[in-house]
Amino acid sequence: MTDAPSVGLLVTMEAKPGRESDVEKFLESGRALADEEPATTAWFAFRLSESTFGIYDVFPDEDGRQAHLNGKVAEALMAQAPDLFTGSPAIQTVDVLASKLP
Repeated sequence: MTDAPSVGLLVTMEAKPGRESDVEKFLESGRALADEEPATTAWFAFRLSESTFGIYDVFPDEDGRQAHLNGKVAEALMAQAPDLFTGSPAIQTVDVLASKLP
């Protein structure tokens, strides 16, 4: 099992009108990229409202978080941002206080 997560990212984004299903498909495809990152302990794509989406992921340490921020998921997200989102994704760093993973 991977080391317990100690840091994470919370990313939220607003879909352009009419692009909601495209954002959903894009986020679903992101899982395959996250699977390729050994330091990504857990990765979740979610929907908060009809047009607001998000990603929450956690890492064992700051090196893992930085590798993710410089990796394929972040690259794909920023490349698609102008077409899919009303603005840039809001990226927040978080410290994990407690977790339960399988």
